[in-house]
Amino acid sequence: MDDQGSVDAASNRRRFFQNILSGAAAGVALQAGIGLGTPPRLEAQTNLSPDAALQELLSGNQRFVANQLTSIEHDLNILKQHTVDKKEPFAAVLACADSRVPVELIFDQTIGHIFVTRIAGNFVTPEIIASLEYGVAVLGVKALLVLGHSSCGAVKAAMKADSVPGQISALYAHLQPAVEQSGGDLNKAILANALFQAALLRTSSTVIRDAVKAEKLKVGAGVYDLATGKVNLSTTA
Repeated sequence: MDDQGSVDAASNRRRFFQNILSGAAAGVALQAGIGLGTPPRLEAQTNLSPDAALQELLSGNQRFVANQLTSIEHDLNILKQHTVDKKEPFAAVLACADSRVPVELIFDQTIGHIFVTRIAGNFVTPEIIASLEYGVAVLGVKALLVLGHSSCGAVKAAMKADSVPGQISALYAHLQPAVEQSGGDLNKAILANALFQAALLRTSSTVIRDAVKAEKLKVGAGVYDLATGKVNLSTTA
């Protein structure tokens, strides 16, 4: 990137990223004790604590992996009617725009349950922050998950930094901090990016930071494995 502003931004992100990783927890896989049984129907997020909201995402993913989906049993007509005039998602997810990552499906959720923002490379921008702040402050979501995925094309492109058409290269600066910490390993870069973006949300947004401090919100980072369908949770706060 030739633009000096982009260089400065990338430099600031690198310094911030290094501080984040120095205190980051080691990766933690999905909890083995989460059951696959049919969950209670989620009518509103107000019934869930932040811990329970995050667990519901992970439990739903375990049902997805086990091919035991329950969301398909919901009456879609009733859900549509219930959500015409109000919305009460229990969680928010910042995911990649990749078509192989259908967020509601991989967490076994349905209409009105998840507030989703998507961008190639699942990174934070002012617009993403604003959207997620709306989810936290107005909609009252109890969990926020930054979700990377295996074989992420955006991260691959940032690692190669090849000449590309149009404005695709605008993604590179946002992903560069993770690339520089990866040692050339794509999987490490994908995980590092999810961790970095989650930490960036917790520190760059006063709304999110205050909700976490007040124990009204859990923020996590994870990676979705395209081959197995499993989400591995790496850190929460």
